[in-house]
Amino acid sequence: MSSFSLSSIACHVFSLLLTFLLVLSCLFSNFSLAVAAKRSSSHVYVSHHRHSHRGHHNHPHPAAASDDSNPRLYQAFLALQAWKHVIYSDPYNITTNWVGPSVCDYMGVYCSPALDDPKIRVVSGIDLNHRDIAGFLPEEFGLLSDLALIHLNSNRFCGILPQSMANLTLLFELDLSNNRFVGPFPTVVLSLPTLSYLDLRYNEFEGPLPPELFSKKLDAIFVNNNRLTSVIPATLGGSSASVVVFANNNFGGCLPPSIVNFANTLEELLLINTSLSGCLPQEVGFLYKLRVLDVSYNKLVGPIPYSLAGLSHLEQLNLAHNKLTGIVPAGVCCLPNLANFTFSYNYFCEEEGTCQNLTSKGIAFDESHNCFPEKPYQRTQKECNAILEHPVDCFEYPCDSGGASASAPSIAAVPAATPLSSPPSAAAPTYT
Repeated sequence: MSSFSLSSIACHVFSLLLTFLLVLSCLFSNFSLAVAAKRSSSHVYVSHHRHSHRGHHNHPHPAAASDDSNPRLYQAFLALQAWKHVIYSDPYNITTNWVGPSVCDYMGVYCSPALDDPKIRVVSGIDLNHRDIAGFLPEEFGLLSDLALIHLNSNRFCGILPQSMANLTLLFELDLSNNRFVGPFPTVVLSLPTLSYLDLRYNEFEGPLPPELFSKKLDAIFVNNNRLTSVIPATLGGSSASVVVFANNNFGGCLPPSIVNFANTLEELLLINTSLSGCLPQEVGFLYKLRVLDVSYNKLVGPIPYSLAGLSHLEQLNLAHNKLTGIVPAGVCCLPNLANFTFSYNYFCEEEGTCQNLTSKGIAFDESHNCFPEKPYQRTQKECNAILEHPVDCFEYPCDSGGASASAPSIAAVPAATPLSSPPSAAAPTYT
């Protein structure tokens, strides 16, 4: 009886186990079929969705963005999505709508007909000025090959510029000012064949300026307020720039005579606080279109070049905070368009003719802290003698000698003058 019971129980257990295994097998089989069916359904849906959007590239599904309807907008989509992923702060939520492939609807992104095929639209401009965005420019930025304009003024973009920007062969304006870009001067911009406007001011670029910069057909060159060093390249040639701003860098050396190569185009030259030394070259007076010349806060020595009397279009002249000596020539004070003449904080000892009464000509001026006898607010006799007893002959001394013999106290950075957009009134220069 006992033996029979044990045998019956064993058979019963085996039967239950077999049944359980069969149930599991069925469940697994059904699950596998369901997964396969779902995958098959998804594939059919995506394929159908892709075909249903051909010819409607303005609003494609992401899965359809790689079709042949507009591959250039798809490239832009890839670039802008890569850029969005390396934006770490966007306080005004500018990139919130950078979702999906309709890139022409992205805030700050502008589309227009392609230059080589007006029937298709391309991303031709990016304007994110004053958005306080933090991030960097990814290597995919070079996919935006139809860009003609990039304005990223006043943000917190950092890092170095990607070499892929060399692909932006249609770029006309590049404004990266007031950001946190670093590294050597970004030579990638030199490879942009159509670039006309370059604004790199208020960043952290360092090292020398490449001479090739001044061989490009640029209308405006702004490199002020960086950490650029070395000297202003001796070979300044071929540039078509009307505005050049070097201010608030640490170049040192002298202003090279090759500055005359800018004569046919240059209207504004700002060299404020660039550690320039030596004499101001006579060639500056050959820049006959010049309207603004500011060489203040440097270590310039010697007299004012008489050639400046030929700058008939000059409106603003600032020579302040140097170690210039000699007379203030009447030829400069009689310039027909001169509205503001600042020559304070030098060591001038005589004013010729009209220079003694600039007020009568309606010219705003500052002559303080010089060595003019019987004029108020001048230097002490001791200060004047220390410099005037060692005159500098600019024709005998090579460029660096004058600057080397005339040391100047360190000067805090001062703002670069805002380039003029209209003739100034007879008031003190405005700085920003």
